[in-house]
Amino acid sequence: MTTPQSTERRELVVQAGETSLPGNLCLPSGATGIVVFAHGSGSSRFSTRNRFVADLFNEAGLATLLFDLLTADEHEIDQRTRELRFDIPMLGRRLTQTVDWIGAQPEMKHLRIGLFGASTGAAAALIAAAERPDAVAAVVSRGGRPDLAGPFLARVLAPTLLIVGGEDGPVIGMNRDAGSKLRCEHRIEIVPGATHLFEEPGKLEDVARLAREWLLKYL
Repeated sequence: MTTPQSTERRELVVQAGETSLPGNLCLPSGATGIVVFAHGSGSSRFSTRNRFVADLFNEAGLATLLFDLLTADEHEIDQRTRELRFDIPMLGRRLTQTVDWIGAQPEMKHLRIGLFGASTGAAAALIAAAERPDAVAAVVSRGGRPDLAGPFLARVLAPTLLIVGGEDGPVIGMNRDAGSKLRCEHRIEIVPGATHLFEEPGKLEDVARLAREWLLKYL
């Protein structure tokens, strides 16, 4: 694998409809695809797990965009009530609007788009893929709740990889149930010995490797 010669890294503001959301863009020279991260319950663009995975994607020449799905005020409310992290229609709408925004940016509009969702962010990713079938080229879920995408699952056309920890019993069932409703190319990967957050030694690396192979194939 060849490391890109140069990489642009900068903070930016994603315009999701009328909502402004802070983000971090990493754009390796020669990139042909961009992976948009949809974080999960109570997380943010500063998620150490997602940033670790993003770095490995960048090394493979993929651009990445990590951004907050909630505004600062909404995040503060969510920390108290835990309501907004499960507002799947809103999260899906914002991610869909972000896909549209990327398509309007001169430095990104030529890039094929992949979505990487964790926890409830996986449902948002699948909704965005269903809503923008011509724009989203691939989806990866890490320990996700794809079942929360409900009726959108049957409309997803983008090849979808569902990664679940082998010790994450209930979520394995949820992913298998969601997989049975997908009509697109898809695969479920069970990482042996991993719990929900893939905190065990080497398990997050396994997630990154599986996701990277899938995204490089389609982006």
